[in-house]
Amino acid sequence: MKLNYKQYSTEGEPLLVLHGLFGSYGNWGWQARQLASDFAVYGLDLRNHGGSPHSDDMDYPCMARDVLEFMDDHGIARCHLLGHSMGGKTAMQVALAAPERVDRLVVADIAPVQYEGQHDRILAGLKAIDTARIRSRGEADAILAEYEPDELVRQFLLTNLVKQADDAYGWRINLPVLTSHYDRLREAPAEGQFEGPVLFVKGALSNYITEAHRDAILQRFPHARIKVILHTGHWLHAEKPQTFYHIVHGFLKPGSEPDDVV
Repeated sequence: MKLNYKQYSTEGEPLLVLHGLFGSYGNWGWQARQLASDFAVYGLDLRNHGGSPHSDDMDYPCMARDVLEFMDDHGIARCHLLGHSMGGKTAMQVALAAPERVDRLVVADIAPVQYEGQHDRILAGLKAIDTARIRSRGEADAILAEYEPDELVRQFLLTNLVKQADDAYGWRINLPVLTSHYDRLREAPAEGQFEGPVLFVKGALSNYITEAHRDAILQRFPHARIKVILHTGHWLHAEKPQTFYHIVHGFLKPGSEPDDVV
């Protein structure tokens, strides 16, 4: 699959940035622009998200193949990978499946484990929005508010609701496939081991990475380190952008890796 992308710079070692569920490369624009001063940064839209093609297949092996195909198409033999949540699992899958293609790996607030369903109400809320009947984003927000109380989360989700050529609204995400394949997105990456340098960045207020996940992390990534950003939840790159940037930049620049925190 040919993924939609934005290239932020051409100088430096390649760095691919992978967004999370319901996201797009645009969610990472600020971080990508900051990192572009030292790296050739590419922001990718994963399949069924953003401007990338839709497909009936949706799991981590196929998303990892998409990323490797992107690297092949752009002549990238090796790269750094930065992924958040679903994008973090995709980045882990790439490193486990093709370790020779990855230099350094940064995983933002996700572990290589299977999770319980944490987006069921959000998926129900998105499906409750009848795109053929709504006339404004405000109407959609009012419906979604019955399922998701956090206004910032709703604003993020509704970036996927776009006007089409006939002025009607539609989803740019492939909502039916994300719903039907949600169990696949909860799964852990496939078995394997990546022995390169890996940094897991955790939001202190988030439960996506816990002490109980340490063994699973080290089993797959024996040289992994964990850095914690205090007073921050799952959207750590948006909640504490400067702190997140400095942690990631320090890790990706040789000789300046951060110390363990957890």
